[in-house]
Amino acid sequence: MPTADRTTALITGASFGIGLEFARIFAREGYNLVLVARSADKLRQLASELEKAHGTRSLILATDLTEPGASAYVLDQTTRADIQVDVLVNNAGFGQYGMFAENDLEECLRQIQLNVTTLTHLTRLYLPAMIERKSGRILNVASTAAFQPGPLMAVYFATKAYVLSLSEALANELGGSGVTVTCLCPGPTATEFQKRANIAGIRLTRYGCMDARTVAEDGYRAVMAGKPLVISGFRNWLVAQSVRFSPRRLVTAIARKIQEE
Repeated sequence: MPTADRTTALITGASFGIGLEFARIFAREGYNLVLVARSADKLRQLASELEKAHGTRSLILATDLTEPGASAYVLDQTTRADIQVDVLVNNAGFGQYGMFAENDLEECLRQIQLNVTTLTHLTRLYLPAMIERKSGRILNVASTAAFQPGPLMAVYFATKAYVLSLSEALANELGGSGVTVTCLCPGPTATEFQKRANIAGIRLTRYGCMDARTVAEDGYRAVMAGKPLVISGFRNWLVAQSVRFSPRRLVTAIARKIQEE
């Protein structure tokens, strides 16, 4: 269990991909951790690895963040353990591929619950204490999907647009408070996300995926610097900027084309 002599980072979706790399980076930098994901076995294995490598102590919270009561459970557990969360990393999220009218409704709603509601809930639960201490950092993981509509992954793209908008607004509200909010926008990244979303065969992934460690390092540097926004990868930055100057119908049509198999 984390001890008071180190700062603590809480990371959701910590069992694989970008979240796993965030856990390794924060441990390397001397943080204790609160690791949140569904798989207790994977979290225990990760906690053991990080303790051996860095002396990191970890609180493991194996919970399904798509459940409405999960965020309150996470706060309750950190409160009971007397853990001060200094950095909140809202990384957990998933997507779903296919025509909106044909997709499973429950999966659509779980996406919104995890990508939007849980992220918002956890931020709201931990933010007041950070403001009171005049110290804290929040990192919300969005996506370059946040910058345009995404036919064939309509709900996912919409949820990430929400994350970007919320993060930039909060970053402005918190100016001068000692608390920062950073939004990380990766492009396609080599994780289990593609398998879960069933998008391994679409054109977008054939253009190449970034390494999860590289993305996480970009996010770590940005949150430590208090930057409101970081787009990981120069090519992804160019794509995100280009949509600002293109007609919306064209942007949507191009997004549809690269989303197709």
